[in-house]
Amino acid sequence: MSHINARLNVRGRALLVERVLGGRPAAHVAKELGISRQCAYRWVRRYRAEGVAGLSDRSSRLHVMPTQTSPDREAAVLEARTRLRTGPARIAADTGVPARAVSRVLARHHVPALWECDPLTGEKIRATRATANRYERARPGEMVHIDVKKLGRIPDGGGWRAQPGQTRTNHTAGHVRVGYDYVHAVIDDRTRLAYAEVHPDEKGVTAAGVLLRAAAFFASCGIPTIERVLFDNAFAYRKSRAFKDAVTTLGAQQRFIKPHCPWTNGKVERFNRTLQAEWAYRQVFTNSAERTHALDPWLKCYNTERIHTGIGSTPLQRVSPT
Repeated sequence: MSHINARLNVRGRALLVERVLGGRPAAHVAKELGISRQCAYRWVRRYRAEGVAGLSDRSSRLHVMPTQTSPDREAAVLEARTRLRTGPARIAADTGVPARAVSRVLARHHVPALWECDPLTGEKIRATRATANRYERARPGEMVHIDVKKLGRIPDGGGWRAQPGQTRTNHTAGHVRVGYDYVHAVIDDRTRLAYAEVHPDEKGVTAAGVLLRAAAFFASCGIPTIERVLFDNAFAYRKSRAFKDAVTTLGAQQRFIKPHCPWTNGKVERFNRTLQAEWAYRQVFTNSAERTHALDPWLKCYNTERIHTGIGSTPLQRVSPT
């Protein structure tokens, strides 16, 4: 996600740099992209100094904060919160610090919200829906994430998406059980290089085959070894002998996420969301085979052309930066 006031996102900045370095005048490129010449020169200068990383957003926070609440007043706010166990309005009345400043002080010191705390002792007792430690593996292949996304199959003709009106054909197709397609996805933690296949089931044998073919694909892209495989507690992953044998064949280790915590496997979960928005529901398909046929071109674009804002480049560029 780009800065709220930014005219261009990371992809737009990369396009700007590509056109300017290709020999076109910066003023002409700036005008067609709707930015000033100064802004265009700034992005080109950052790219020359830092590479692709220089096109990412930077914090607009001041280096010096002369109006930040003093340490003594912050200590008073934290003491009042512990003593009163109330919100910013009451704390502001007790300490004389404005309520907005109280909120910023509590956030800066990572004070838990009142609803997370025991009303008697003030201790944090509620679980949160976020992992405490964010992580990214140090090298490609150190860990891959794997998951299955279930999509409803498309009846012949495209169903209600292709024919939104209440036609007889649409009404008849709406009562026919067409089943599901299962998208098996594998993504590398470090580079976000992704591999996916569509299958009619999510059995262990199917998942094992997908993992082995994904490993071969990663090897062809410059990731010869997979060290760990992270997945949820689905039956196919935990109980299937074929899947365990596939992991052993790769010389990798199995890693399971904590039950009922899908965000632990967040990279592939986020990939599933992108896959739905940019492939599965991007356009109206007339049948499931047509949608499946469109997966490979989209994956190629995802890995080689689409800038991943989480890493500031395409996945394939992060595998081989040069």
